[in-house]
Order: sequence, then C-alpha cells, then structure tokens
Amino acid sequence: MPQSQTRFSAEGLIIKEMNVGESDRLITIFTREHGIIKAFASGAKNIKSKKAAGTSLLTYSAFQILNKKGTFRIYEATPIASFFTMGTDIEVLTLSQYFCELALEFAEDDVPNEELLRLFLNSLHFLTKEKRYPPLIKAITELRTAAICGYMPNLIACDGCGKFEENIMFLSLKNGKLYCEECKKPDNCVTIDKTLLSALRHIVFSEFKNLYSFEIPPKSADMLSKITENYIITQTDYNFSALQFYNTIKEQI
Repeated sequence: MPQSQTRFSAEGLIIKEMNVGESDRLITIFTREHGIIKAFASGAKNIKSKKAAGTSLLTYSAFQILNKKGTFRIYEATPIASFFTMGTDIEVLTLSQYFCELALEFAEDDVPNEELLRLFLNSLHFLTKEKRYPPLIKAITELRTAAICGYMPNLIACDGCGKFEENIMFLSLKNGKLYCEECKKPDNCVTIDKTLLSALRHIVFSEFKNLYSFEIPPKSADMLSKITENYIITQTDYNFSALQFYNTIKEQI
C-alpha cells in the first residue's frame, strides 16, 4: 500500500457509499492494486461535480488518490463502466448490492485479489448487461467466491468411498464434502442430482474463461442458488442483509 503523503493511481469497483455532510461521499473501493480502500470524495454529491459519476455505487472507475497520513482522498475519478442505471430491475439491483456485500466480507484491506475482483466485475456484467438468469449468476458468484477465498467444497468424489457420481448425491454444508447414499452423514446435507452436481463442479473447477459458459433449466438454477447460498452462509456464519431482501423479493415474483 502506498505510504502517507503520496498520490497514486488505482482502478476499482465502488462497493459502498456513504454521504458525509452536504456534499461529500465516503466510498469503499475494491481496487485491483490494493484491495479494499476507503476514501473521501469531496463535493461528489454535487451533480455538477466531475467526481459524481466516477464515485457512484456499482461503478468501476480509474482513480487518482491522495494518501495523507493514512486518510485517502479522491482528487480525480473517471468512470470506466457502470452497472447501475435508472429503471434497473429491482431483483437485479438487489442482487448487485448483495455482490457488494460479498466483496465487503471477502476482500481485504491492503491485499490485492484480482481474481475475486474479476469475478464480481464479470458477474455484474452478465447480470446487468447480458441479462442472464439472476439465480444462476448468483450461484456462480457465491460458489466461486467461496472457492477463491478458501472455502472450496470437495466435489471430486464421495468422501466416504470415492464414488464419482450417482443419480443422487449429498453435499454437507458444514464440511463441504460430497457423499453418496451409503456414506452420507446427518450433518446438514443437501440433496443434489446429476445436473446440480455437474453445475457445482463446473463453477469450482472450470477455467475462468469458461465459468459462465453453461446453462441449466431455471428450476435447477433456482435449486442451485439455494444450495450455494446456504453453503456460503453456513461456512461464514455471516448475515447478508441484501440477501435477505433479495429472497423477500423472489418470494413476491
């Protein structure tokens, strides 16, 4: 991380914003170079400010930043891509905010994690620009995040007997291990069929360039989404407020 009294450049996704006073913003940026940075953007709330567009939530921007005794201030922000527009579908918007919460939970200060940032940027693209089925993009994002950050489930074969596949297998949300019918344990296991197992394996093991290159029926995608959601919650024991709101919206759709 740059030392105090320095200026430096960074690119990053704004994952949180907070109004400060009448015209300023405090933004949290998931940067490519330095992990999480919290920085003040003076005058950014003013619609005429050159910083306004580049310091908005869900915007990927190029920044010029001043580090003065450990306090970061934005003195230039140029938007590169925005993943929020007026009229955005409420399901898509809420899911985008959930991705921001995931980033806040898993990304670290002063620790670059380009793979994780790349995941969130691509997921936001496929969600907001390509209009892919939201629960599928959600599942991909959740499970790949877990895999990147040290919570990868063991999906190679049954942990008990080594069996690669059956019509029905079982995934333990607690220990992340796969079991067949004969070896399953009553410790919060979920049932997965061949379609779901294939999708889970693809998300965890595929090269990044192929990560989004699969489709499954919407009903299966919905089931996959619940499995990956419950897995990441069980593993982290974290309460994601945007996820709760997203699920409330899904029940009403």
